[in-house]
Amino acid sequence: IHRRSSRRDRPLIKLNCAALPETLLESELFGHERGAFTGADRKKIGFFEAADGGTLFLDEIGEMPLSLQAKLLRVLERKVITRVGGTTEVATDARLIAATHRDLEADVRSGRFRQDLLFRIGGFTIVVPPLRDRQKEIVPLAELFTRTCAAEQGRSVPMIEQDAREVLAGYAWPGNVRELENAMERALVLCAETITAADLP
Repeated sequence: IHRRSSRRDRPLIKLNCAALPETLLESELFGHERGAFTGADRKKIGFFEAADGGTLFLDEIGEMPLSLQAKLLRVLERKVITRVGGTTEVATDARLIAATHRDLEADVRSGRFRQDLLFRIGGFTIVVPPLRDRQKEIVPLAELFTRTCAAEQGRSVPMIEQDAREVLAGYAWPGNVRELENAMERALVLCAETITAADLP
């Protein structure tokens, strides 16, 4: 999306909301002023400022705490941020793209996600079905992961035998693409010259 937009020459900044505690997540998003908290020995530019003119991708936005959701909504509506410990508003023009594995509508009903924020980020939604519903993609993805992992390990790319292809296509993949990638990395470690069903977890 970023590469095919008018923002392609500007930054693409990515942040996993689930990987950071709430206090650190706020500082990463909005930046902080020197002395804002213990250890803040210099001013830090946040991800919104860093993505100015470009795209900010927030992965796992459904894991963002409610208190921070309110601050994010304010930034999206007013297009200004205030660094942690600061008083000055800084204009920002970052396009937001968000992803989550959660059912945000259910989270709204349970009070875990703000409805107004869902409306704000849900202007255009792309639903990616689980891997089990995209059976024709399983083997091509397995081949891609095998090639990528083999290149990282500096070894030749083994062929995936028919018995392994049948096992891959017939499995439900509850862990989706990450589980498939992990399975192919494991198979690459265990296989001899080709990947067989016996090499799969």
